[in-house]
Amino acid sequence: MTTHQKNAPVSPPARRMSWNDPGVRAIAYQVIVLLLVAFAAWFLISNTLTNLAVRNITTGFDFLGREAGFAIGESAISYGPADSYGRAVFVGILNTLRVAVLGIVLATIFGTLLGIARLSKNFLLNKVASVYVEVMRNVPLLLQLFFWYALITENLPGPRNALNPLPGVFISNRGARIPGVDGPSLDWIFWGFALAIIASVVLANWARKRHEATGHMFPAGRIVLAMLIGFPIVGWLISGMALTFEVPELRGFNYTGGISMSPEFFALLAGLVIYTSAFVAEVVRSGVQSVNSGQWEAAGSLGLSRARVLRLVVLPQALRVIIPPMTSQYLNLTKNSSLAVAIGYPDIVSVVNTTLNQTGQAIEGILIIMAAYLTVSLSISIFMNWYNKRIALVER
Repeated sequence: MTTHQKNAPVSPPARRMSWNDPGVRAIAYQVIVLLLVAFAAWFLISNTLTNLAVRNITTGFDFLGREAGFAIGESAISYGPADSYGRAVFVGILNTLRVAVLGIVLATIFGTLLGIARLSKNFLLNKVASVYVEVMRNVPLLLQLFFWYALITENLPGPRNALNPLPGVFISNRGARIPGVDGPSLDWIFWGFALAIIASVVLANWARKRHEATGHMFPAGRIVLAMLIGFPIVGWLISGMALTFEVPELRGFNYTGGISMSPEFFALLAGLVIYTSAFVAEVVRSGVQSVNSGQWEAAGSLGLSRARVLRLVVLPQALRVIIPPMTSQYLNLTKNSSLAVAIGYPDIVSVVNTTLNQTGQAIEGILIIMAAYLTVSLSISIFMNWYNKRIALVER
């Protein structure tokens, strides 16, 4: 036998299909589970279609184009009973988004302050924050919504005796009214502000990359501020300055004009913020405590105050621990907004419930609600995952 023949690689024996092979068993189990899931889906769908056909119930989403015939108490866009079911559903989605976005922002601010207060060396501040967190976390959200709604509608005076804490601001059991602006230019101002936000994000990203590459700082802050102020003004000028300032006035049994906040909206927003902020406080507290105490000591040795150490040193490091559980709280707040139907706020659940009661399209209505919440939840998750990845430590 030659040397070349001795050193030639030996090919492995052919692999046989055997149930004793873990890889074969794993593939077989997955195929069986997939077939069972497919069979269950086919059975449910076919059974549902058969039952609908027996009862002469039509399926499909054609009903969204028909006239709704019912009013909605409050809407971010123009809506009337003569509009379609599709527009009514869109109004419900906008109402849900409005309370969810405001709730997330306010709960984040209030919860962060509470979490920091729980770490305060001031005994009274620490204990008050602790009691708040423990009480609000253990009182059901639905009960809190009922409490706030009853507090507003039963303890505040009527419109004729409305509270007037500030000029042009009126608070009664019909809700709150504050001065506002209206007119065709309002849309132009909104889109100008939205364009300014997009341009600011692009500019900030470019300035950061430029600083990393050259070491030179770019005055992005002043330019961003100028765009946030200037773009809406440009939109106002282009639209012909068609903007009117409205002050609420008492007409008949209620106030008209200005910006209104219904009791249902205020009760829902207050309940969501107060309830969720207690959980956010614990997330912030645990995130801050996860930072090594040596960071506090090192920053304090440089002469920084405790507040500046927290803001400049500790919180940026704690964000990496805070963001993942904070995402769950944002998702919980958004989904908990579906309890609005209990106090009469016209969110997506309330509007679709009215729609399916009139049309009988129960399956389609449930699918619309599921799709709406799934889209919003996935959008929040995608954004928070992107932000979490952006602030993550990068190994060199």
